Formats: sequence, C-alpha cells, structure tokens
Amino acid sequence: MGSTVQELLDSLHGAADDEQRRVWAVACAQALGLGGMAVSLGQELVWFSDTTSERLEDLQFVLGQGPGLFLQDEAAVRQVPDLGRVLARQWPQYAAEAGQLGIEALFVWPVHIGAVLVGTMTGYRRTPGPLTPQQSTEGWLVADTLAQHVLNHWPAGSEHGSGPGHAGAVDLHRTEVHQATGVLSEKLRIPLAEALDRLRAQAYTSGMSLTDTAHAVIRRELPR
Repeated sequence: MGSTVQELLDSLHGAADDEQRRVWAVACAQALGLGGMAVSLGQELVWFSDTTSERLEDLQFVLGQGPGLFLQDEAAVRQVPDLGRVLARQWPQYAAEAGQLGIEALFVWPVHIGAVLVGTMTGYRRTPGPLTPQQSTEGWLVADTLAQHVLNHWPAGSEHGSGPGHAGAVDLHRTEVHQATGVLSEKLRIPLAEALDRLRAQAYTSGMSLTDTAHAVIRRELPR
C-alpha cells in the first residue's frame, strides 16, 4: 500500500480539475482503508472526498461535538474504532447522527504546518475496527501533503475549483456560513457568536446541511 499512497501523493497537482481531484480524493481514502475523508483547517472545511465526509464535518461544526475537536495529543491519531461505544458518553448527539449515516468508526489525524497545529484530517469507515500501523503512518503523509497543497492553492481560483460543495475541491467551503452569520447578526441585532449559534441550531433542527441552511438564509428563504 505504501507505494500506492506515495504515487497518489506524487500525482497531486494544482492544475487538476474538479473531477480529477474528486477521483484522487476517493482513491486516496480507499488506499488508506477508509470510506471517505475530509480536511478542515481552522473552522474551514477545505477538502472532502464525498458528501458523507462533508456531512460529518458539518455535524461537528453544528453540534460542537466530535472526534476532531479539542485534540489533547497533537502527535497521535485519535481513533474511534467502534462509534457505538461512545453513543451515550463523549459525543452523544454526534455519535447518534453519525450512526444514522451508517458510520461505525472514525479516525482523526492532526494536521500540522511545521510545529503548528492548523487543523485535522478525518476519515470514516462503515465497519468497526482500528487502523493498522501502516494505515496510521500513511495517513500522516496524506494529511501533511494535503495541508501543504491547500495552503499553496488557497483560495482556489475559478480555474481550479467549482466552488463550495464539490467533492475534492479546495475552496473556502463555509464562506456562505460566514455571510449568513453576518446577515443574522445585522437583522436580529445580536453578536456574531450568537448569530452563528442560531444558524447552527436551524441547521440541526431542519436536518439540512449547514451550507444549505446558510444559502437559504442569504436568499431569505428561512425565518430569521
């Protein structure tokens, strides 16, 4: 598997179009034994292989729960090999929502630029079980390479990306979330933090993704 992962990393380049990036992201997740993966830098979801990965990252942002938050050991992979075991403990809402998506295991690699922790790479599986040592090690290579690639091409220009919501695209996925937060803050005359909390609550109760909820607020399709 090592040469396969390295070949995939060597083939990643900024000139790839949206479809090539999507195929690359899916192939890389499969090479790591994952059903899918996503990379977040700060509060921005910047790379994901499929809509399930996108949804899992949105749930963490909406609920404030999940394995990618509050990492205590920045030098270790956080493994949740059996998500059902944490259903009533660490992240009850997140685990329940992930379970409804058919997720059985989650893995989080801290993403570093130099010595600075800048984000996470999260992978999922639909079957329980831990990573092999090789998968864990190769995940670090992928996480580091993707972080550098994202920073080298941030934000994606029109010729390199198709905008937020496209699997594999390097874009500021939550731009609309920030815009909708500003709309709510101004309309309701409340602080930005409170406006973001209201947007998250609306997304959770409606069952819509956070991005779709933000779009609706911007288009004035939801009560505010």
